[in-house]
Amino acid sequence: MIKTYLYKHGNKEIEHNFDFTKIDDHLTNQDDLLWIDVYDYQNNELHEVAEIFKFHPLAIEDCLHGDSRPKMDSYGDYKFFVFHAPLYNEKGENEISTVELNIFVGSNYVVTIHNQKLKWLKQMESICSESPRFMSKGADLLLHTIIDGITDEYFPVLDRIRTRIDELEDEMYDHKPKKVTEEFLALKRAIILIRQGIMPQRRIFSKVNGKWQFDIQAENIPFYKDLNDHLEQIVESTETYRDLVNSALDTYYSIISAKSIDQLNLLTVISTIMLPLSVITGFFGMNVPLPFQDTWFATVVIFVFLITFTWGMWVFFKKIIS
Repeated sequence: MIKTYLYKHGNKEIEHNFDFTKIDDHLTNQDDLLWIDVYDYQNNELHEVAEIFKFHPLAIEDCLHGDSRPKMDSYGDYKFFVFHAPLYNEKGENEISTVELNIFVGSNYVVTIHNQKLKWLKQMESICSESPRFMSKGADLLLHTIIDGITDEYFPVLDRIRTRIDELEDEMYDHKPKKVTEEFLALKRAIILIRQGIMPQRRIFSKVNGKWQFDIQAENIPFYKDLNDHLEQIVESTETYRDLVNSALDTYYSIISAKSIDQLNLLTVISTIMLPLSVITGFFGMNVPLPFQDTWFATVVIFVFLITFTWGMWVFFKKIIS
């Protein structure tokens, strides 16, 4: 599906869902801004868009494969961006995942390409159908609005991770080791997934030798500084949560080790108590004549002795262990 939005600088209005084959006519005025959103697309639709804008085949190949890392490539008069947007599905097999968002940015157009619908882009589409506020200050501000929206979607995911860490810290004393370990490993995978998406994106919007890596209008620079702060905050949060998970895992393994030692100590005490009992019962069980073996009183005495001996050894070992 392809959606089109055109901001006309002359009358400050938005025109949307116009004839896609007449895009060339709308690109002549550099003061206007065109936004094309392509999602849930067929290959022929993507190639049609690429032919109209003369996009590089390597960039289209990245869009089709859908497994590129976040990056920015420069192709002369336009830039090609790859970003990863977070998806949270509590009932899914993978609670936290990402979807690739590809963006082409020219002097007066922005083309977004993605296989799955994104929550923030859907909201932007509704707003752009009625208001020009996202498209009235150039392609660089529209790019910022898109990226800032998907960046903000990381924060609820991070909040969920922090909540789950706190829950696991309470659960690890009571739940089965296998379940707790699986939960911790799932959290570590989620944190790694977020870092793999955010770290390259932070580099894209960081200055190199005091300069931005692509053209930004002076009036829009504060927006990109704010975006960079958000990316830094996400990176710092992932580092903090990674340390918390590692610390919690260390504590959990210490608890498991302590429980194992306690169990071994108990088994050792039981073995130590049973050893002399086996010797005593083995002695009286020999097939040779013994004193008082024909009287019931001997059985009672031996039984009481074994009980008293066992209790005495248990008290003795309990004092040593404690």
